[in-house]
Amino acid sequence: MKKAVVSVTNDLSTDQRVDKVCKTLMKCGFEVELVGRQRIDSQALSDRNYSTKRFRLLFEKNVFFYAEFNLRLFFYLLANKQDLLIANDLDTLLPNYLISKIKRIPLVYDSHEYFCGVPELESNAFARNFWLKIERFIFPKLKHIFTVNDSIAELYRNQYNVELKVVRNIPLRQENINIKSRKELMLPVDKKILLLQGAGINVDRGVEELIEAMQWVDNAVLLIIGGGDVFDLLKQKAEALSLTDKIRFIKKLPYADLMQYTANADLGLTLDRDSNLNYRFSLPNKLFDYIHAGIAVLSSDLIEIRKIIEQYEIGEIIKDHQPETIANHINKLLTDDEKRLKYAANTKIAAAELCWENEEKELMKVYKLYS
Repeated sequence: MKKAVVSVTNDLSTDQRVDKVCKTLMKCGFEVELVGRQRIDSQALSDRNYSTKRFRLLFEKNVFFYAEFNLRLFFYLLANKQDLLIANDLDTLLPNYLISKIKRIPLVYDSHEYFCGVPELESNAFARNFWLKIERFIFPKLKHIFTVNDSIAELYRNQYNVELKVVRNIPLRQENINIKSRKELMLPVDKKILLLQGAGINVDRGVEELIEAMQWVDNAVLLIIGGGDVFDLLKQKAEALSLTDKIRFIKKLPYADLMQYTANADLGLTLDRDSNLNYRFSLPNKLFDYIHAGIAVLSSDLIEIRKIIEQYEIGEIIKDHQPETIANHINKLLTDDEKRLKYAANTKIAAAELCWENEEKELMKVYKLYS
């Protein structure tokens, strides 16, 4: 059996895309190993049918982390056997590319975002130029490249004159799942529940404005589930506005546990601002989670999200990020049960089409070339 090694810089515990990719590789007949990092607060990994390796590193962030991780990954790949390499995002590409050349084995690149357009790099010219040099050196030489939506694929095509295939990060079909009651989850049964979830709740995700908006939202509780750079600051903001009775913060959960809360919500929120290229063309995982949980969606006006919402009629778009605007739109949807439930009903049609079982077909065409 041939071995595929998949590498990421995260801690493996909440990355649903790479987990699904690993399982797709297994369907294609590969032995699979997933390589990432071990953080101080990393969750234990659930039982998986493939092997995992997490590096314990001296550095947690910034240039020292990336340098240490890439060196560790390079020597780990050099010392071990693999027949196929899958690099996820630009921060794992260089060691994978070098090993693919040294060992003369195929490399597949999966770009989860427009990496050099993330806000952290747009505000740091030195770091952005460093990653751009790596990207410009390697990207045009790659044979198999996947990314997560049409807009990002088009950006890369125009930039490097290469062909990319789109595989969106969509959940597996959800079948025969026992959903806990609100009482079991200790959620209010007499109020509407709003939900914003995400592993990267960072600056310009619209959460600051959402918290302010909760001052004018009636008879509802907001759940913010996940983590990110501003998670603790958001808690402080909610406390400063005396909104702790309206807003609950829940740290990152295993996916199955997270979806229990998602399925109990009345409205799913995704409010990223159009503040950089990466956000402008994003298609967040939470959108598809809301769809598969069967709840209506309220979103900011981003091109890829708008396409899904309008195609399937599963929700509405806010016109701006003023807290009063957000609050008014939320209140209208929460009080108009007929409209909201119509959107929720339409998610069943969307979920039947937007599932990993359909998306993975593009991956399998490539992986089967090397299995």
